[in-house]
Amino acid sequence: MHLVLTSLLLGCAGSDPAPEPTPEPAPVEAPAPPTPPKYAALFGTLPEVMADDPATLTDAKIDLGRSLYYDPRLSKNHDISCNSCHQLDKYGVDGEPTSPGHKGARGDRNSPTSYNAALHIAQFWDGRAPDVEAQAKGPVLNPVEMAMPTADVVVEVLTSIPGYPPLFEAAFGDATITYDRMAEAIGAFERKLVTPGPFDAYLAGDSEALTDAEKAGLDLFVTTGCTTCHIGPGVGGSMYQKLGLVKPYETEDVGRSKATGKDADKYFFKVPSLRNIEKTGPYFHDGSIATLDEAVRLMGTHQLGKDLTDEQVQSIVTFLGALTGEIPTEYVAKPTLPESGPTTPKADPS
Repeated sequence: MHLVLTSLLLGCAGSDPAPEPTPEPAPVEAPAPPTPPKYAALFGTLPEVMADDPATLTDAKIDLGRSLYYDPRLSKNHDISCNSCHQLDKYGVDGEPTSPGHKGARGDRNSPTSYNAALHIAQFWDGRAPDVEAQAKGPVLNPVEMAMPTADVVVEVLTSIPGYPPLFEAAFGDATITYDRMAEAIGAFERKLVTPGPFDAYLAGDSEALTDAEKAGLDLFVTTGCTTCHIGPGVGGSMYQKLGLVKPYETEDVGRSKATGKDADKYFFKVPSLRNIEKTGPYFHDGSIATLDEAVRLMGTHQLGKDLTDEQVQSIVTFLGALTGEIPTEYVAKPTLPESGPTTPKADPS
């Protein structure tokens, strides 16, 4: 019995001590959600496609629209296309105060860019067209612009070009060519003319996408009051405003009143988008302002009642440079246009 107890005691003495209890790990704090970019709520997000239902913008419809956008046979003298005044390799403008049309005639308003235009509340300076499809119909029949006599003549020309019926069939399911379908196809092409730039990267959360000078200009742009009108994904284009809201601005153009016939709309214009603004001068509805600096200064005076200093003007202009996006070179490349047929009407310079 003594030997047994001794053995048990020796066995216990040689065993490992009981392990220490493992402490529970300290709770890990969830990372704080990223801080939304400054002023993101004012501008929102630039869409990749400017359409409520992007599925309607089929490749076939876009390809047809691209050809029509570049085709000068939509003009009476076969010398003016949509791209003549809205040049896609030059940020959608021609750089002219007002654009030359049929026989060199000029209208009284500046040709705005077609890039990002489908974001706007309406089209033209006076908003007389509700969307880009309706806008596409106007210049073709305007006697000062492309000068085609009637929509039926336009359809006759397109029908006479052997390559167009198959393109319309691919786009619409049958080869019937109509003026409305022409405009719908051009609109489909324009609804993807989107130009994201550094400002969009900043709004998406990249705080380094803007330089310190651009951020300072953005601060000044907001605090000065520019976002009273220039808000939303287009940084404008979402409302009408009176030119000379605080201090009268001299112009003979009565603006939106010309389209509505209402005295209350006198001197109201659609607020232009500021996207690519450093590339789309000259400025204002009549193209009378040559430089962006002067445009900013005049807006401060007449719209906000503020006399901006040279330093303030330059700071805002620096920010506006961050709104310059990239031209989608491949998307806007001029296609090979279908050849005229034996019955295609000839150019008419009269």
